[in-house]
Amino acid sequence: MTFLPRFFPGLAAAMLVLTFLAFESAQTAPAQEQGGASDVLSKDAVLRDADNPVLGNPKGDITIVEYFDYQCPYCKKISPVLDQVISDDKNVRLVLKDWPILGDPSGYAARLVLAAKYQNKYEAAHRALIVKVGRLTEAAIDETLTQAGVDVAKAKADLAANKASVDALLKRNSEQAQAFGFRGTPVFIVGTFRIPGGLTAEQFKLAIADARKAAKDGGAKGK
Repeated sequence: MTFLPRFFPGLAAAMLVLTFLAFESAQTAPAQEQGGASDVLSKDAVLRDADNPVLGNPKGDITIVEYFDYQCPYCKKISPVLDQVISDDKNVRLVLKDWPILGDPSGYAARLVLAAKYQNKYEAAHRALIVKVGRLTEAAIDETLTQAGVDVAKAKADLAANKASVDALLKRNSEQAQAFGFRGTPVFIVGTFRIPGGLTAEQFKLAIADARKAAKDGGAKGK
């Protein structure tokens, strides 16, 4: 099952009523069956890659996938919105897919935060850097993670030991984003619909409701 772009009117029309604006960039595209299970855009590859970190409810009935970069100001702006969404809806799982496209510090940040999982500090590391204002340097990243309680020396050692696995994950994320035709961060998958750009908390709730309806109508396709 491969996600392909196609207009889905429900969410766009609802947002028009809500905001009095037509968000063409927030049109959604339902999944269609195409290709084999190994397809980079298969349902499992996009929603269920076990190496991608998950916040919210790991067993939630609807998945939100975010492709993001730690230097992206829009990713930073929408982070508290996502926190509100997973706090308000206890049945949503949020999959975080690093897509470091804004320079070398982005890649350094992504790798070091992913390596923090080996000391059970991923969430602390992620939350510290995603709210860090301004462009990043390696020194600023190290300092921010240290202040968040991450043992940076251990994270670097764990990264060196698991470099192949971390690099492979980032490669998969990048291949997916490029296959979707995404042009920047943040961008989201909600259930089996893709939504370029950021939404308000209320708009995310509309997208989640649409995804749940699609799952119900289509036999749990939104999980």
